[in-house]
Amino acid sequence: MTDQTDQNVVVDDEVEVLVVGGGPVGLTARALLERWGVSVLLVEKYRELSPYPRSRLVNVRSMEIMRGLELDEKVAGTSFRPEFGTIRFRETLDNPDYAKADWVGAKTPIPESPVLSAITTQDRLEPHLLGAAASPVRFGSELVDVTEESDGVVAGILDHVRGVRTHVRARYVIAADGATSTVRRLLDIGTEGPGAIANLTTVVFDADLDRWCAEHPAGVYFLAHGSLIPLYPEGGWAWIGPVPEATEDTDWQAYVTGLLDTPDDVPVNVLRVQHWEMKAFVAERFGHGRILLAGDAAHAVPVTGGLGMNAGIADVHNLCWKLAGVLRGWAAPGLLDTYEPERRPVGERTLRQAVANAQLMFQVQARRRDQLGSGAAPSEQIELPWSERYFAQIGLILGVAYDSAAVIPDGSAPPEPEDPGTDYLPTARPGHRMPHFWLGPDRSSLDTLGEWFTLLTPDPDAWAGQAAPPCPLHVEPLPAEHTDACGLGPRGAVLIRPDGHVGARWPDGPPDDHAVSEALAVITGH
Repeated sequence: MTDQTDQNVVVDDEVEVLVVGGGPVGLTARALLERWGVSVLLVEKYRELSPYPRSRLVNVRSMEIMRGLELDEKVAGTSFRPEFGTIRFRETLDNPDYAKADWVGAKTPIPESPVLSAITTQDRLEPHLLGAAASPVRFGSELVDVTEESDGVVAGILDHVRGVRTHVRARYVIAADGATSTVRRLLDIGTEGPGAIANLTTVVFDADLDRWCAEHPAGVYFLAHGSLIPLYPEGGWAWIGPVPEATEDTDWQAYVTGLLDTPDDVPVNVLRVQHWEMKAFVAERFGHGRILLAGDAAHAVPVTGGLGMNAGIADVHNLCWKLAGVLRGWAAPGLLDTYEPERRPVGERTLRQAVANAQLMFQVQARRRDQLGSGAAPSEQIELPWSERYFAQIGLILGVAYDSAAVIPDGSAPPEPEDPGTDYLPTARPGHRMPHFWLGPDRSSLDTLGEWFTLLTPDPDAWAGQAAPPCPLHVEPLPAEHTDACGLGPRGAVLIRPDGHVGARWPDGPPDDHAVSEALAVITGH
C-alpha cells in the first residue's frame, strides 16, 4: 500500500464504499449499505459466485439479519427441512449411529429468537444475497493495489474479463476477500493464532444414498474417514476429509465409493474436487485508516460448529451502519474506531470456540476407538463430551456484548451464565443484543429495528419532547408485559442501535429533555 496516489493515475469510477470480495460477507455488506442509501461497488476476482458448498449453517443471529434484509423466508425456502438439524456419528454409512446431537435453533424453534437457523450451503445463500441489492458487482475483477489518501482510497482493479486495469476511488473500503486476503497483505497486517491447521479435500458428487439416509436425515454424517454432507434438498452430496496422497492420480469415483463402502449397484458421479487449507487466526488489526477488514480476512476459524461465515456477517452488520452514519454526516469518523474493539474480541472468542469444537470431535473419535478396542459391539452408543445444547452455542451467538465508546454503560451488572458458550441469558443491558419477544402476530421486538435508532418505551408520551436530529430515530411502544425483561420501569426506555445492540438505557424515565440527543451524540461520536 502507498500513501499517495500517482498524479498520473486516471480514476475510472468513484463510489462511497468499495467492497472487495463477493462471498456471503461482502454480499451482505453490499445489501446493508444499499439500504442506507450508500453508493457501493463490489469487486470479486472470480468470474462467478462460488460453485462450492462451503459454509453449512446460517445460524439464528445471521437469520435475524436476513430477516432485516427481508431474505429469511427466501433462504429458508431453499434450505433443508428442520429435521436435518441433526449431527450423526457412524463408522461407515451403513452402520448405525453410535452418537448423535442436534443443532439447537435449527431443528426446533427457540424462545430466544424469532427465526430458525437455516441448514444450507454457501452456493445457495449467495444468489439470495446477490439479488437483495442492485448496486453494481464486477466479477472477474481483482484488487491488485491500494493507495490511501486524506479523504479516500484509490484501488487498482485488474479486470480479468476484459484484460484491462482500472482505478476506483472510494471513501472507504471493506475487505471481505477471505483468509488469504490480498488487502490484508497489502496493508502488512499480520495474524495471531495457529495459522494453517489442516489440508482438506472436498469432493462433490451425485449418488442415491437414500437406503442409508432417508429414514435418518442429518445435516452432517461424521464417518471414520471424513464427513458426509447432503448438499441440497433435491439431492447431491459432498465428502470432506484429509487430502489423499498423489491427488493428481486419484480415481475420485473409486476413492469416494471406497470411503462410503457402498455396493457396486450404487454409482457415484463425481462433479467437482477442491483442495483447501483450513486456517485458524485473528488479524492483529481490523484495518488501517479507511480500509476495514471483515469476515475471514479478519478472522479465519475452523469449520467445526459453523461459526466462521456467521461471524463475518455479524462483522458487517456492526460496520455498515457506522459507515452510513459517517458518510451521511450524523456520525463522526471516530465512530469507525469502535469497530475493532467491538468485533475483534468476538473474533478471538469465536476462534477459541471453533478450535475447542475440533478438539471435541477428536475426543468423540478417540472414545469410539477405545470402545471398539475393548470389544464393544458396533451398535453400542457412546456418551458425547458436551452438553445437550452444545451444538447451539447460543451464548456465543446471541450473548455478544460490546464495550466501546458507542455504548453508554448504565452501571448494571452483566448476566453470568453458567457456560457463556452454550447458555444465553437475555438482557437489555447496554452493549448486549436486544432480546427477542413478540410484540404482536409475527412481529418481534427485533422487527422494530432498521436503518435508524429505535427508542423502545412503555410510555412514548414521556419521551415525546426528546430531540434526535440529525440521527434517524423511531419511537416504538413497548407493551407493559415486557418492561421487566428490558429492566425498565413504567416510564423507562432503551435506545437500540441499528445493529440491534442496546446503546443506552434509562430504567426510570427521561432525566431531562436532552437525554436521547445527548446519548446519540455520545454513541455517534459527535
